[in-house]
Amino acid sequence: MTKVTPPPAGNHAHFTGMLTTTTGTVFVKGAHKEPDRDGTEVAALRNEARINPYVQPYAPRLHWIIEEAGWLLLGVEHVQARHADYSPGSPDLALLAKTVETFQVMPAPDAVVLQVERRWQPLLDDVSAMAGGSLIHADLNPDNLLITATGRAYAVDWAFTSRGAAWVELGLLIPWLLKAGHTPDQVAHWLERFPSWTQAAPSDIDRLAWAYAETWRRRSTTDPVTPWKAELADLGRQWADYRRAWPLL
Repeated sequence: MTKVTPPPAGNHAHFTGMLTTTTGTVFVKGAHKEPDRDGTEVAALRNEARINPYVQPYAPRLHWIIEEAGWLLLGVEHVQARHADYSPGSPDLALLAKTVETFQVMPAPDAVVLQVERRWQPLLDDVSAMAGGSLIHADLNPDNLLITATGRAYAVDWAFTSRGAAWVELGLLIPWLLKAGHTPDQVAHWLERFPSWTQAAPSDIDRLAWAYAETWRRRSTTDPVTPWKAELADLGRQWADYRRAWPLL
């Protein structure tokens, strides 16, 4: 017997679900191509598939790829786990820190083709401080960090994995810590454990804070019916206000 069960959350795909067969269970992500090109979702899945062998054992293993009838499907190891809790005092914060520390010292393999600094080129004249050769997951929100019953952490959804300066990963993590209930002061204190963050120039951190907030402000303005974009804009503004980044540019 074969059964497909939709997951409680997911993104960057047209279809997601757990596929259960007589030989086991896999997590399936699929996207449909546009008539004349891959499209955003298919490109994101290709990025995940290309990177997966290089991020073991920190991500569920890719078992198979099917490309048929205009669809790209990835079959990934099914991990029995829960989403991480980033709230103040959560023991999961230690697992998050350990995961981030691991990625901070991992050079991006050649399979990683996205450059994280390009996200902010439309807004900033100089993005060179964000460029680098470190592996940047770029979306370590709580839904993308799975915790097993034995305390093992898996990072999932590598759709936007990029190469860049290691400290940028931490800058992209800040809104999720704020959303989980941390104050900006608490976030700033938590980040002090990471050498890449403490060694980054404060002006570069301010520039990223402003660019992040402004990016999501513009996206939420052009798409007011998608509430999470407005939420990210607000979280970004909280951090930019704390950094007093607004007068900088």
